[in-house]
Amino acid sequence: MTQIGSYKFDRMELAGSLGDLGTLIPLSVALIVINGLNATAVFLMVGLFYIGAGLYYNLPIPVQPLKVVAAIAVASQLDAATIAASGYLMGVILLIIAVTGIIDVLERLFTKPIVRGIQLGLGFILMIKGLEFIGKDELLMTGLTGLNGGHTFTRFIELSWLTWISVNTIIGIFGIIVVTLLLTNRRLPAAIAVILFGVLVSVGFGSLSGTSFEIGYEPVHFFKPDTALLLNALILLVIPQIPLTIGNAVMATADTARNLFGEERAKRSTFRAFAASMGLANIGAGAVYGMPMCHGAGGLAAHYRFGARTGGSNLMIGTIFLVIAVVFGKAAISILGLIPNSILGVLLLFAGLELAMLIRDISEKKDLFIAFFIAGIGIATTNMGVAFIAGMTLLYIINKMKINI
Repeated sequence: MTQIGSYKFDRMELAGSLGDLGTLIPLSVALIVINGLNATAVFLMVGLFYIGAGLYYNLPIPVQPLKVVAAIAVASQLDAATIAASGYLMGVILLIIAVTGIIDVLERLFTKPIVRGIQLGLGFILMIKGLEFIGKDELLMTGLTGLNGGHTFTRFIELSWLTWISVNTIIGIFGIIVVTLLLTNRRLPAAIAVILFGVLVSVGFGSLSGTSFEIGYEPVHFFKPDTALLLNALILLVIPQIPLTIGNAVMATADTARNLFGEERAKRSTFRAFAASMGLANIGAGAVYGMPMCHGAGGLAAHYRFGARTGGSNLMIGTIFLVIAVVFGKAAISILGLIPNSILGVLLLFAGLELAMLIRDISEKKDLFIAFFIAGIGIATTNMGVAFIAGMTLLYIINKMKINI
């Protein structure tokens, strides 16, 4: 193990740094392929954000896409300029609420049952999404062809008793077994083992066939927003994203950091700090047509679940993304596309389990009722912003009418 100050650089930190790829890779690839974001800009800013967060917090603080922004942008096939404008706006808004202290006022709305409900709901959403990835027929998210002499990755295993199950799902089942057996193994960390396993299998099935790994970066261009573009991004992307960002990326992430690492180690993980770091990152991302980004309780749970304990994990994964951006920017999609859907699903599944388990410190019936109500709304709508508002409304009614649960 190598240690520089309080930063550790070992197999467990490296494994933990890979734990949140199940969230990061699918959305970033979709934004690049469907919406035309610049691959070099996307992964350059991801790498810089990871390194900056690791240096400041010295904890495995995650870097994730803004999920509502990404989901709406992909579904609506919005152009790169609108997405960049949303990054600018989110950055400015987050900086304002950090500098003015508005974020500390908002803290009063996020009581423990509210935060636990958000964490529980996100945990279940991650697990459900993980199972969806494991259940896909397609082996790889890029939809590459060339499997076994020209067949596509949707082809089923040609064994009479396995004709009902896809190759991807079989890999996912083995991936779950691998992670379960190695979850506490420090010699062969689970995340490293399962990703290597998945890549080797995908290569064995022909994923390298016809794939180009061109050296070099994509030229990065600077974005200049105009009023109409900013207004469009505000209405379409930013307003729907704000409640989830404050609830999950700020409040729930800070709470998760304190729960996992203790008050002393998480002393820098404040609401203002998270809002400010995301604000700066998003202004930078918007400036170069990058991907709007955030922190997240689920990502922190994922890094922790797979072994990360210090900011060293951030420095390692950040450096990996910088190399991908600068050296392999033109081939970034091909490189990340070697990881099977099911392996990304396995990472999501175990990250969701870790996050959902934070509910265990709530014992009062009313608090549990609120937390499970929020989680249920979140699962039903897949929108934790809506779930938060519903939970706050229910809590107000219960307190106002003095309902005994």
